[in-house]
Order: sequence, then structure tokens, then C-alpha cells
Amino acid sequence: MLQPYRDRFNAGFTSAAYEDLLARLNQSTRTRIDFRIAETPCFFPPSLMRELADTGAELTHQLLNSPDYMQASSHAVPPLYKVPNENPHPNFMTVDFGLVRNLDGSLIPRLVEMQAFPSVFGYQDILARQYIESFNLPQDLDWYLGGHTEQTYWALLREMILGDHDPENVVLLDIDPDHQKTLPDFHVYEDKLGIATVDIAKLHKRANRLYYQQDDREILIHRIYNRTIVDELERRNIQLPFDYRDDINVEWAGHPNWYFRISKFSLPYLNHPAVPKAVFLDDWFAQSGLETLPSDRDRLLLKPLYSFAGKGIQFAPSDTDLNAIPNADRRFYLLQERVSFEPTIKTPEGDTQAEIRIMYVWPDGGLLQPVISLVRLGRGLMMGVDHNRDQRWVGGSAALCPPS
Repeated sequence: MLQPYRDRFNAGFTSAAYEDLLARLNQSTRTRIDFRIAETPCFFPPSLMRELADTGAELTHQLLNSPDYMQASSHAVPPLYKVPNENPHPNFMTVDFGLVRNLDGSLIPRLVEMQAFPSVFGYQDILARQYIESFNLPQDLDWYLGGHTEQTYWALLREMILGDHDPENVVLLDIDPDHQKTLPDFHVYEDKLGIATVDIAKLHKRANRLYYQQDDREILIHRIYNRTIVDELERRNIQLPFDYRDDINVEWAGHPNWYFRISKFSLPYLNHPAVPKAVFLDDWFAQSGLETLPSDRDRLLLKPLYSFAGKGIQFAPSDTDLNAIPNADRRFYLLQERVSFEPTIKTPEGDTQAEIRIMYVWPDGGLLQPVISLVRLGRGLMMGVDHNRDQRWVGGSAALCPPS
């Protein structure tokens, strides 16, 4: 997108440099990365990244500053998974944007999704740095946001994840983590912060405390870096050694309730030019909010809020699709305006769309701050790394910016 970086990279690309990128990423993360990594980073002007970061922060604050939204979102947390001692705000935020072409020809952001949940903060730092090293790119390219450097970035993550606890008493918690596609990210935290990655199903509970096993030792947990997705617990019918509703003596780095409170559920409550129109499916059946949506079904998406049943996004949903959802479940679905994103990344395989994720950290008692970004490149309907496996010059990528 940004010249002359784009054309220079394409002209100088070699398969050997790409293979070096993959090999060194596997080495750095102590595993074999099983999702597709794009052949190219993305070169963006700092002004665009600031605009995206500012927009994401504005949308986040719009939600948290609304008493009506805060009340409504408190009911979005399923009673079975409502954890006590919720933080006053999320500790981690991600906001995904696509780019669309404005009437004057300029590119403007459109919101894809918001989620108050950690993303791959560790892996993404390694990826951006490795693009520069493997492809011998200019050393002054930057991938941090908000004025951060490598030192301040990791100091903030250390503060957020560890708190004031010994790393031995802090765990990264997920479901069967050795088989998660985010395992490379987990290994980065292990190496950088000295914490253990623990399977949530293998915890031990005594009284109101949680413990994990390491070798022959049982270790008390003071703080949890939460990476567990509740809908995966539901899909896999995993029986836990504790109840989410228990008043457990533990701190959460990323309190589980916020996963539900800021999510796809948030879209109908947002009022901003960057936000596509959306209504809950039960409201649509009640003939509420229809005037905000396109009447052409080809311009609509049907989205499950949490994918409890493993059901994904449907494009151009028919009456049959909509009526197949039971009445009691319709409040867990969105009908949303479909936005056509502009292919902006010029590659040897053709112009490619970029979905840009701005990643934020929000310490307790501190300020929401953008710290890094993630980019997904794709040429199909879906942008996730699992949807573009059979193509080249697509997949997970990083945003690199020249000096301001």
C-alpha cells in the first residue's frame, strides 16, 4: 500500500527469504506454526495506524461510558459462566478493521469486530521483527503503536500479566494448550515472562484456591492470564475442576466476563460512521431496527454472537436460514450490513484485502493504550488464517510503518 516499500518488496522477494522467515519463526516459538503466514508484511503510513487506533479507543470508551450499554452487557454474560470480582474495565482489547473506498477515492476504516480478550501479543512482536530480519528491510520500520518501544512494550505486558506476583504463581490458562494454534504465542510468554502454560481441565481446587502441577510439585496460582474461550468448553463438553461462579481467591489478567460484554454483542449499540449497521435477530423478527439494514439479503450477514454451537457466519441468509434458529436462541445472533473491503495490498498473486487488528492493553487504574497490531491478508469472503490455506501471499501478517 505504501510506496516505494510495496514495489521494492515485491521486486526483491525470494522464496529463500520466505523459507528463512518460516524456519526462524518456528525456532523462536519452539514449535511448528500450523497456520498460514503471509509472504509479505504490510507497509502502512503512521497516520493510518493512528486513525485506526484512535477509532478503536473511541468505540471502546463509547461503550463503557454508556450506562445503558453497561447494564445490557452485564446480562450478556451467561449465568453459568459469570465470574465474581469483575474488573471495572477490560485489561485487553482488540478491534478489527477493514478498509473501504470512500466516494472521494480515499480509504476509510470500517469496523469488523471488537473483542475484550487477549490476542497474540507475544507472537506478533516476534513476527514483525522477523519480517525485517529475513527480508533485510530497513531497520527504522516500526511495528509498535502509541509510542512504545520493545522495552516499554514488554514492561507493560509484564505488568499486566504478572501483576506483582512471582512468575511461578502466574499461569496462562487455555484448553489443551499444546494443540491450540496459538501455541507459538504461549511459548513466547513462557520465554519472556517465565510463566507456565496450563490446561484448564488439569487444575486442582482446594477450598477457594487453585493449583497446578509442575513435575512433582503442586503450585498455588495467584494470577491467571486468561486465554480460555468458553464456547470451546461448551463444544468439547469439558468438565472443569472448579465452577466459574465460585468466589475463588485468584486475580484475572483479562477477567472472563469481558469476553461477553464487549464482543459482537456490542455492534447494535455503537453509533459511529465506522460501524456497519446491525440488529439482533430477535429484534429483526419483532420488526425492530429494520430501517437501518439494507433490504437486499445479498448485503447481509448472519453472525452468531459466541458460536456456542460451532455455527459460523452465513452470507446472504435466506428465510429458511433465519427461521431455522429457535426463538429462544435468536437473541444470540446478529443480522449485520455486509461491507465490501477494498483490496489494497499489491502482490504478485493480485490485489489483496487487509484486515487490521489494533491490540490494546488497559491496566487497572491506568489508561487504554494501543500497543501493537496484527494483519490478516485474504482474497476470499473470510479473512481468518484458516480460510486461505490454498492460496499464496495471504495469511497472518504484520503492519510496518516508516518513521513519522
